[in-house]
Amino acid sequence: MSEQLKFIVQELNKEPFNKSFNLISFDSLEPLQLLQVLNDVLGVVDPKQAIDIREETPDMTAIRVFGCLRVLKYKPPTESTFRTGLVQGEKPVVYHIMEWMLRNIPMLKKRAYLAKFLVKVDVPGDIMQEDPMNDLYAQYEELIETFKELHKQAENLRTGGYNTGEIRKDISNMEDEKEQLIKRVDRLKRKVEQHPNANTMMNVAKNLRLERDKEKKLAEQRQEQLTLIQHSEQRIKRLQQQLHDQRQAAVGATPEGLLQRLEEETRANSYIVKERLPKDIESKKKTVSDLQRVVAEPAMGQADLEELHKKISDLNTEINQLVEKRMRSGEPMDDKLSLFRQQAAIIAHKKENAAEGLREARDEYSRLMHEVDEKRDLAKQASGGGEVLKGEEFKRYVNKLRSKSTIYKKKRQELAELKAEYGVLARTEEILHQRDENIDQQLSVLESKAGVAGYRATQENLEKVSSKKSHLDHKKGQTLEEIADMVKVFTQRIAEKKGALAPIIKELRPLRQQAQELTVEYNDKKKAYDTKAAGLESNMAKLEAEVRGLHEELTQEESRYHYLHCMMGLLHQQEKRVHEEMKSYTSQDMSARKRNFRLLTNNIT
Repeated sequence: MSEQLKFIVQELNKEPFNKSFNLISFDSLEPLQLLQVLNDVLGVVDPKQAIDIREETPDMTAIRVFGCLRVLKYKPPTESTFRTGLVQGEKPVVYHIMEWMLRNIPMLKKRAYLAKFLVKVDVPGDIMQEDPMNDLYAQYEELIETFKELHKQAENLRTGGYNTGEIRKDISNMEDEKEQLIKRVDRLKRKVEQHPNANTMMNVAKNLRLERDKEKKLAEQRQEQLTLIQHSEQRIKRLQQQLHDQRQAAVGATPEGLLQRLEEETRANSYIVKERLPKDIESKKKTVSDLQRVVAEPAMGQADLEELHKKISDLNTEINQLVEKRMRSGEPMDDKLSLFRQQAAIIAHKKENAAEGLREARDEYSRLMHEVDEKRDLAKQASGGGEVLKGEEFKRYVNKLRSKSTIYKKKRQELAELKAEYGVLARTEEILHQRDENIDQQLSVLESKAGVAGYRATQENLEKVSSKKSHLDHKKGQTLEEIADMVKVFTQRIAEKKGALAPIIKELRPLRQQAQELTVEYNDKKKAYDTKAAGLESNMAKLEAEVRGLHEELTQEESRYHYLHCMMGLLHQQEKRVHEEMKSYTSQDMSARKRNFRLLTNNIT
């Protein structure tokens, strides 16, 4: 305990904590103060935890600290008193946590960083049943796996080091490529600027690139939609098959039978979920933790491996001694208990085997259903995309298959007979080859005895050479005759072509001279045309600018005309109203005078 306390105080007085504790002051801290120090250590590991615990309730503090320790994979020595001891700030519990954290600060920082990306979000089961949520969660898991791979690559790059020479060489190569690209771009710019319709062509090229990008995006969207359609069709087929299976299972079934089957399935699923899967998950977690611990540890040398082998051998020896001791001190009751334990283990093993068989059967069932779907798709494609044959069509199809099967069996029998005959002939050929070899050996022996060894082989070679020579001579004669015929044909054709081309060449000579004169005249006319076109284009631009100005002036004058016309109309109306007012004012008729605006306004006032 004193060594533990001394280590904690020494580490807290260093960077980055910079506390000023001694053994007495640290040991005299209140539970709340001790929890605050623990929270400060957690804040160094994970900056999100750096808060004042007085600003939150004890329950929130406990939940937050428990969650952080779970992410950091802290294993308490005693699970029973750990939670209450941490909530109450008991020194043995807090000291053990702080010692473990202070000894593994770099590793815990790495775990806290990775936890932000690798700890999966807990989604309720009812929400997970929705299709969009399933797809999103699958993408989320794929991104987690991608992050793992990228993090491994980054760690390998950090630990592997860099070759500065290669990097400098790559940088110089990239700079050279950059200069070449800049020169090429400048050359292309100059070439484009010389083009008469450079801006138009650039706009067209830009629009072409944008349209190609749109086309690419649309193709990707189309592929995504096709993938979604395929997934939806597979899901529909799977649901239809489940519905079909349920309907078939319900035919002739009684409520008691259905309930019994559901109870059996429920018991099997309950066993798998409550007993089998937790064991598998625990074993996988243990394997993963062991692998992570091995990865986190530095590389071992030969001495470390020998030490581990020694520990393993010592532990095996100790286990064997304990087993022998237990066997020597065996009691009848222990024998009965061991018998019961063996029976229980056998039953549990059978249960696990049955669960494993059930899982394999379900996997096999899903695989077969998938295969059935594929076969149905193939059958639809083979039938031209239509439905699968049913009823009378299927019977006719079966009869046709039977007739073809009969023909196939007959052909297969003929093929077997031919194979048997081929085997007999091959064996006969092999025997004849052996006899030929024996005869050759006997002839060789006779030639050796007669003193003319190799005579037969030499004679055969001479016959082969003579036959080849005669064949080549015959072939050579044929080739010479063919060449002579071809020469005659070519000579005749050349003479015919020369005779046919002579008048055409005579006609072509004055035409060439005329074409040269026309070319010179065309170039002169083209230069004059270009000059005139340039002058006319400049004049046309000036005239267009003048026309635009006059058009704007015309528009302004028209708007002014309409405005003045409206004002004149208003003035005419006002003048008419004034005349009517004067007429009604000077009128002797009282009814007309009552309509006088002046009198009306005076009466109102």
